[in-house]
Amino acid sequence: MVKQNKAVADLLSLITLDEAAALRGVSRAAISYLVARGRIQSKEMFGRVLVYREEVLSYKPAKGGRPAIKKGKGKSK
Repeated sequence: MVKQNKAVADLLSLITLDEAAALRGVSRAAISYLVARGRIQSKEMFGRVLVYREEVLSYKPAKGGRPAIKKGKGKSK
């Protein structure tokens, strides 16, 4: 019985990419990018890609960009 309840709760926590995009305030393509990079887990059901609501809400983007060059550590002239 407990296993079945977990399975049902698991299914109820899945949302579409459009719903995920609306929750985060980003485009559907941005959510698709995260799924493709493995940063958000997804499941395919009935030919549709679904993601977990909690993962979408708790996702924290990594700091991007090139690391800063520290002064005094570069080549000297």
